[in-house]
Amino acid sequence: MIRNEFKIEVCANGVESCLAAQEGEADRVELCAGIPEGGTTPSYGEIKVARRVLTRTRLHVIIRPRGGDFVYSPLEIERMEEDIDIARELGVDGIVLGCLTPEGGIDLDVNARLMEHTHGMSTTFHRAFDCCKDPSAALEQLIELGFDRVLTSGQQPTAEQGVPLLTALHIQSPAVSRCSQAVV
Repeated sequence: MIRNEFKIEVCANGVESCLAAQEGEADRVELCAGIPEGGTTPSYGEIKVARRVLTRTRLHVIIRPRGGDFVYSPLEIERMEEDIDIARELGVDGIVLGCLTPEGGIDLDVNARLMEHTHGMSTTFHRAFDCCKDPSAALEQLIELGFDRVLTSGQQPTAEQGVPLLTALHIQSPAVSRCSQAVV
């Protein structure tokens, strides 16, 4: 494989991890706090310093108020909107988020509401995708909502185990070039 044919993204839990990813020539980092909980929104100080020190690597920030499921209360959604606005003000390149319904579908209304705050930033729907009951329908909805990429392991513990679904989703996506391969 030729290096410029793919992008490398690293999950980083702090500024030091961001710097290590940049030294390793990662194309982008996903900055998260609370990685054992599945990732939560980092502090604004962490985001601000990461933005300052990342000179060659794009900075994407997870927007997730807590661990656990991906069904959020009205107050949590309001906080997520504020977190997106502040992240944009701090100069991040992208946002990573995902909201589901209690039935395991994409929460179209909440995700659309949050996407309205992402002007000018790249958007990734995160591993909430792996909890969707109908991944094929979910992919279509995420494309329609305007997400640039989906972070998934093919609804399996590892991406290697999820190759059959990852392949099917890749084939399904008519907007592969627009969605950065739709599945990352």
